[in-house]
Amino acid sequence: MNPETPPPEGTITTERRGTLLLIGINRPAKLNGFTPRMFRELGEAYTRLDDDEELRVGVLHAFGKHFTAGLDLPTIAPLMQRGEKAIPLGLVEPTDLGTPGYRRRTKPMVVAVKGITYTLGIELMLAADIVVAADDCRFSQLEVKRGIMATGGATLRMAERAGLGNAMLHLLTGDEFGSGEALRLNFVQRVVPAGHELDEALRIAQAIAEQAPLAVTATRLNALKAVEQGPLAAMGDFIDVQQRLANSEDAAEGVRSFVEKRPARFAGR
Repeated sequence: MNPETPPPEGTITTERRGTLLLIGINRPAKLNGFTPRMFRELGEAYTRLDDDEELRVGVLHAFGKHFTAGLDLPTIAPLMQRGEKAIPLGLVEPTDLGTPGYRRRTKPMVVAVKGITYTLGIELMLAADIVVAADDCRFSQLEVKRGIMATGGATLRMAERAGLGNAMLHLLTGDEFGSGEALRLNFVQRVVPAGHELDEALRIAQAIAEQAPLAVTATRLNALKAVEQGPLAAMGDFIDVQQRLANSEDAAEGVRSFVEKRPARFAGR
């Protein structure tokens, strides 16, 4: 992919590939550091994924050698000082925190990270569903080195994925660690040679897109509910959700494809 030269404040690109939506972070001259414009456009891209009935899976990636160095503090600090958000209310929140006024994503998101993946970069990948990392990744949740706190989900999800001690090790020191450590801590799911991370993310996304969309969404939301609200809350949805899915056109197609010994052709209905 060879995108046009982005404006100085950067941009977020979108590219439809069949039922996939590729979302690209495009400000390589500044290590893809996020500006208010990029935050807004990222929220718009995530919202497009959820609202377009033909799209099934999102793939977040970056242009250049690095995923993102995080926030462009000179442009973001004034918003932080005023307690304002860069993403307009009503959009899907990319960090998926359930912040009042924002929507939560329902469709799957696969992320391909590479090179420098600092602060917001880690929080975006932890908010996604599956992460493919290049073996040259350099991770750091370094907010404590800048006198601020990570508020995009790292304080929540690092501990949930890796345990409190491992989370504290990286949150309180702001140290830099590599892809092997990220895999050990369950921050990423696959590590591949640098340059192959997007291909692998697309392969996984396409495999997800070939499954029944209603079942994929329901499965994702139930697993997320179990993490956030506990197993009993998630179990409480089993009967109603399964009944709804079992009466869908896709469930009928699943049975037909099984009987006819052919791949299923799901419509998302």
